[in-house]
Amino acid sequence: MAVISFKCPHCDGELIFDPAAQRYKCEYCGSDFSQKELEELQPAVAAERKEELRQEEETAESGEAVRYTCPSCGAEIVTGETTAATFCYYCHNPVVLQGRLSGELLPDKIIPFLVPKETAVKAFLEFAGNKRFVPKAFFNKKQIESVTGVYFPYWLYDVELEGSMQGEAQQVRVWRSGDTEYTETKFFAVEREGDIALRNLCENALQKANAKLAGGVMPYDLAQMKDFHTGYLSGFLAERRDIERAAVQGKMQSVMRNSAEKLLRDTVTGYSTVSVQNSHFQPKREKWSYILFPVWTITYKGGDDKVYYYSMNGQTGRICGELPLDKRKLMLASILLGVGVWLLGLLGGFIL
Repeated sequence: MAVISFKCPHCDGELIFDPAAQRYKCEYCGSDFSQKELEELQPAVAAERKEELRQEEETAESGEAVRYTCPSCGAEIVTGETTAATFCYYCHNPVVLQGRLSGELLPDKIIPFLVPKETAVKAFLEFAGNKRFVPKAFFNKKQIESVTGVYFPYWLYDVELEGSMQGEAQQVRVWRSGDTEYTETKFFAVEREGDIALRNLCENALQKANAKLAGGVMPYDLAQMKDFHTGYLSGFLAERRDIERAAVQGKMQSVMRNSAEKLLRDTVTGYSTVSVQNSHFQPKREKWSYILFPVWTITYKGGDDKVYYYSMNGQTGRICGELPLDKRKLMLASILLGVGVWLLGLLGGFIL
């Protein structure tokens, strides 16, 4: 399997994508480059990578191997089947597994990391450190160092459709005359039809992903999407999709119909209640896109063997998490509280 390792044109050191600067940074000589600058400085390398990609697309087969050779130290590393970008465990250099993101598996778009790791770590410490009964091991030095930036795969669905809706509306009027209260209910048949455009309906494309870990930090600002380039993966982990469009199409079209029906329903105003009795929608144009979303994440296996997690949206900084509970801390706090209440009770009885 071909492996990409982005090298500095000045010193041949490893280049890593810097979220804060949105540029490629050399950890050795301190140089930094934009995507355009790299391509201009290394035209031959770019052409070579394109040729490697073409050859892989011609020879790719299902059930591809999960081994690769690190271009920096020569070590052979084993990865999961869906891993698309990782680090060499021996020399720690970032590498991109080119064959995992080629042909039909090549993403259309990507949202690059905007939140630096330092910010993610600080937010993690504040998030976990403020919780009294979280085990110390959850945010010790080793755990902090394992905060990892991961790109998760998603499907995006855009659709233009024509639709119609029929329903019943009620208008209720209540008034009093003397001691008598009157209620008047009028019924109306309502209809709506029109053209509707829905953009960026989103669905997870990775089977093994913890839905909360990746989806709990939604939404993303999709206006900031960029055309995919493997360089954005350098310095991060990345997963390729293993859920194909056909597997999510039914769910996405159901979301489409519900969303479109709500849009038509919301145009009916001035009534007490509106109920939809019938609706019909027909897609005219559909567009599917494969996109990678950035997430800073950390996991922790608790004493109960349950895997807990913390994750941060790598673009907006939105966080979510499920924290473990140190039962011994909780029990000690309960005992101390009980003893305190008992002592107050004794003191109160003695004073009385």
